[in-house]
Amino acid sequence: MKHLLVNFAAFQAGWFSCVLGAANGFPWIGPLAVLAAVGLHLSIARRPLAELQLVLCAVAIGLVADSLLVFAGWVSYPNGIWAAGFAPYWILAMWALFATTLNVSMKWMRNRVLVAVLAGAAGGPLSYLAGERLGAMQFVEPVNALVALTVIWAVAMPALVWLAIRLDGFSESRPSTQPREECEASQHA
Repeated sequence: MKHLLVNFAAFQAGWFSCVLGAANGFPWIGPLAVLAAVGLHLSIARRPLAELQLVLCAVAIGLVADSLLVFAGWVSYPNGIWAAGFAPYWILAMWALFATTLNVSMKWMRNRVLVAVLAGAAGGPLSYLAGERLGAMQFVEPVNALVALTVIWAVAMPALVWLAIRLDGFSESRPSTQPREECEASQHA
């Protein structure tokens, strides 16, 4: 329960730091808060390397997804641009931050693919709408952007949950990645 509350609080603090920092011309503040949250997350994980892999996978997915929205001209970010045509670094930090919730406060979503699809389809766009309302980003083409975000998050959420199951750094036992023959041989030994 303690990890759950810490994870939830760290996510909220990181999210608001990213969004409000970017909205107020200080886009570097959020990634610093996220770095601290990810560091804390990894320090309490049973297998920090697995959790780090999950975080990096989420950042890669976010880089592609959010950069496509920028490239299409459907969203714009006034702060935190590290390269033209790419998503800003603070939103990539948010993908990293989100990954820290998958094996802790959002663990309940495992094996609930439809719930993950629906939560992603609703929660993803709502998070971006909140960011836009707070001034961190702009929807240049709101309908296109929101439709794209709905599809992106309807796919990304179950994909991230699937990755989280395989890269779970918090559970007692890690899912086997060994070939079936090796698993059977080790059981008979």
